[in-house]
Amino acid sequence: VQLQASGGGLVQAGGSLRLSCQASESILRDNVMGWYRQAPGYQRELVAAITSGGTTTYADSAKGRFTLSKDNAKNSVNLQMNSLKPSDTATYYCNVKETSLGRIRDSWGQGTQVTVSS
Repeated sequence: VQLQASGGGLVQAGGSLRLSCQASESILRDNVMGWYRQAPGYQRELVAAITSGGTTTYADSAKGRFTLSKDNAKNSVNLQMNSLKPSDTATYYCNVKETSLGRIRDSWGQGTQVTVSS
């Protein structure tokens, strides 16, 4: 599946951004959708993810500030980011992991840049 990410940009500290990710086709029933980020010199890390059953996981750094939501009908996932900090500056990647017959298909979006100025 192809993932189209959008919504990144430049914002001042304390501001908000909303990232959106749209899948090009229907996603398998057993899936996990989410957002990862990677800052220069750092490994890619999970920001937030949601299972097909609706269970959501957040990185400690995102808890209380970020909200992940999914629209199953539209095969999309959105990340609302509030109270942004300069440490949130990174390239954000949409991801979906689909499981079928014991096999996992791992798909990534192209990345969208988020820059938070102090």
